[in-house]
Amino acid sequence: MNIFEKTLVADSELAWEDLGGGLRRKIMSYDNDLMLVKVAFEKGGVGAIHSHPHKQMSYIAKGKFEVTIGENKKLLSEGDIYFAPSGVSHGVICLEEGLLVDVFNPMREDLI
Repeated sequence: MNIFEKTLVADSELAWEDLGGGLRRKIMSYDNDLMLVKVAFEKGGVGAIHSHPHKQMSYIAKGKFEVTIGENKKLLSEGDIYFAPSGVSHGVICLEEGLLVDVFNPMREDLI
């Protein structure tokens, strides 16, 4: 990929990918070291508990989520963030229609 291919990204030019279960995703931009992804949730949508070797930080742009990181659970809403360290199990349950902005380091090749 050309380094400048994903430097100026208009949201309106990207299509949502339907993931099923009330979830949709847009991979906004990435290179080998960093990736930003938007994930839209319908109320009741579940980001199942999982882990990966990537560090993940997620910004809650809209809605309310029950977030689990390892053994910890907390209700988070618009403006809050969570950090999932490398290899730590994490997941969410959407309590109100919501939008997460996920940042991964390094980029997640499994999403491409």
